[in-house]
Formats: sequence, structure tokens, C-alpha cells
Amino acid sequence: MKSTVDRRDKILQRIQSKGSVRVDKMSEEFDVSTVTIRNDLDFFEKKGLIHRTYGGALLLNNVYKDPSLEEKEKINVEEKRRIAEQASKVIKDGESIILDSGSTTREIALRLKDRKNITLMTNGINIALELAGATDLKIMLTGGVLRDKSYSLVGPEAEQTMQNYYFDRLFLGVDGLDFEHGLTTSNPLEAQLNRVMVKRSNSVIAVTDSSKFGRHSFSYICDLTPIDMIITDKNIQPEYEEKFKNRDINVVKV
Repeated sequence: MKSTVDRRDKILQRIQSKGSVRVDKMSEEFDVSTVTIRNDLDFFEKKGLIHRTYGGALLLNNVYKDPSLEEKEKINVEEKRRIAEQASKVIKDGESIILDSGSTTREIALRLKDRKNITLMTNGINIALELAGATDLKIMLTGGVLRDKSYSLVGPEAEQTMQNYYFDRLFLGVDGLDFEHGLTTSNPLEAQLNRVMVKRSNSVIAVTDSSKFGRHSFSYICDLTPIDMIITDKNIQPEYEEKFKNRDINVVKV
């Protein structure tokens, strides 16, 4: 039997790494009652560490920081792989697509190496390198200034390149997504380029694990209006799923 202190320490670590937790999941993982988990979360709330939500909890400071790409790639790995697998199934041969820079979109790229007749624009140099040598893909880079922390290209040159084309689909990773702040990311130049990507795409698909819901970062990309589909994991809170559907956003859970 684990001690209360040990359990609460692990729960707090989970909230800090994922941004949110659900009572039922924590109850299963720690083999204790939901009442016990609620008491744990109430304890954290009284200390000013979290904000209690229906069925779970969020970090009180829900403004998302800017970890490096290497750090992002270690967070929610299995969820990102399932999301990427589903996203790759949406793409049809012959389409033109944009893959925004990021850890989830890189996972999508890994699943496109054997696809045919796809034109792919990206501002992620790591994504372009992953697909180098794929003979049936046409890979285009935006150009621009390199953000070494994320291996992404940003700035006026990248934005101007995007303005020259139209695309069938955009797969957009975000650092935060909620109904008040819309879609956000940590870097202003990245957000500015993302806005251009949204405008040049016929369909916009947000690919994000559920820990990003109810959080916001420093830089605004757009509101939820352009989003056609959200591909996320099964831990999405029911109230978020319902609100997305009420806005005619197709929610795909994997």
C-alpha cells in the first residue's frame, strides 16, 4: 500500500507534466477510490496548486511554457503516435498538405514515407529531413529564420512563401486550445506564420493531445472558427467534446 504522501507526489507530477488529470483515470492507476482522489485534488487546490474541474483538475497556471522539441517529444508519446496514425489516414494520394512544425506533426510525417503523389509544405526542417529521399513525395520548405529550439522556420520570408500557394489540408499542432483564447502557441512569429497557413488551407485539422485543452500560451493564432476537425486522445473531457461538436467541429478520438 503506497502512502498518501507518495501517491499525492505522483499525482502532482502527473498534473505538472500533462497539464490536467481525470479522477477516474487516477483512481484506476493508483487503485484507490474516486473519493480518495477527489480528496487529494482538494488538498492541492487548497494549496493553490491546481484548479478543480468537473471530473478532474488543471494546473492553476495554465499558460503553457515553451519547451524544446526534444522535451515535447517525450511528453504523451503514445497519444501523439495514435493521433498521427489517424491523421495520416485522412490524407489522400494527390493532395497538397501543410505540416506545421512540432512533435505530433513529425509523427505524421513518419507515416507518409510510402505515400504517392503528395505535395507537402512544412516549416519544420526536421520534418523535411525525415522525408528526404521519399521519391513519390514533393517536399517544400517555407524558408525563413530558424528557431533552433524547435527546428522551425519563421518570419516574413516564410509567410511570403505560404502566400504563393493554396493547400487541401493543414495539420496544425498547438500549445493551447480553449474557447476563450482560441488556438495559441508560445512564439509570436510561429503564431503569425500559423495564421497564414490557416488562411491558405481548404481544411484545418488540429492535432493535439487532450492535455492542451483549457490551456493557453503567449501568442494567439486564431479562434476556433476555421477548425474543421480535431484529432485527439480518448482522455478529452466530455464537456470539451460537446462544446466542439456544438461548433460543428468533428472530434476524432484515438
